[in-house]
Amino acid sequence: MNKTRLITTMAVFIAIGTITAQLIWFPAGVVRAYPMQHAINVAAGVLLGPGPAVIIAFMISLLRNMLGLGTLLAFPGSMVGAFLAGYFYKKSNKKPLAAIGEGLGSGIIGAFVAIPFAYLLMGNAVGAFAFIPPFLVSSLTGSIIGWLLVSRMKTETIIKI
Repeated sequence: MNKTRLITTMAVFIAIGTITAQLIWFPAGVVRAYPMQHAINVAAGVLLGPGPAVIIAFMISLLRNMLGLGTLLAFPGSMVGAFLAGYFYKKSNKKPLAAIGEGLGSGIIGAFVAIPFAYLLMGNAVGAFAFIPPFLVSSLTGSIIGWLLVSRMKTETIIKI
């Protein structure tokens, strides 16, 4: 894939993720659930790989924070999930494993990473069990949406990796 096509595809994913954050969300415990962020992580991980997926997740989180649509907790969960979605797909070439990587990365590992992140940057010392359920609800919902999206795509004909 040439660099222009890669950057353009990444920009489209970032735009979709930022716009859908305003439209599709629901309260989930101590955080808001943004399932489309996780769906985009799965799609980006499958179509572009782990590196671009992490950059996309970072940029969506950054824009959501700048627009007042999210918290700093958007960073750890989304970036770990995006990496694992891309990594699991790259190693296995199986789309369901990308969704599992996103759920595991954002829902569990991202929740544990969010604990010191919340304490240091937000002054909130909430335990892991306060983050895991809402992170899991958000990431599993989005992972299923993402898996449904990529399972309907023929990646070879959409974007040549």
